[in-house]
Amino acid sequence: MIIDTLKKLFNRDLNRLKTEIEQYKNEADIWKVTGQISNSAGNLCLHLVGNLNTYIGRELGKTGYVRNRPLEFSSKDVPRQELIRQVEHTIEMINQTLDSLDENILNTEYPDLVFEEKTSTAYLLVHLTTHLTYHLGQINYHRRLIESNRT
Repeated sequence: MIIDTLKKLFNRDLNRLKTEIEQYKNEADIWKVTGQISNSAGNLCLHLVGNLNTYIGRELGKTGYVRNRPLEFSSKDVPRQELIRQVEHTIEMINQTLDSLDENILNTEYPDLVFEEKTSTAYLLVHLTTHLTYHLGQINYHRRLIESNRT
């Protein structure tokens, strides 16, 4: 049951991420930073894709994904359609991985040390949903702030 709930949340918020990226009126604005905002929406999008492909894809789905975290924050001007393609690929990976999981794995120790101490797989998956939502809110705020400065 919790896997179905997590799957719904990941799908909901990754589809919202696609919508946010699509809603930028000027594609260049996806990469703008201003004032004390140091991460663009594009970099946050790449970070979310990298994060989910690492902790769900590589570790639970055995996809072989290789993360380059510094590149998530240093890449610039990746075309909007490429960002959307990466989000769509991440949705597919999450659905395939979560569909293949047995509920019993949730109570087992997550295979990688992510925080200062070991956690259960359930804890890490719930954390990943809140991490996604946190950055999704930042992207929404970024879009509205950048676009309000254009008028």
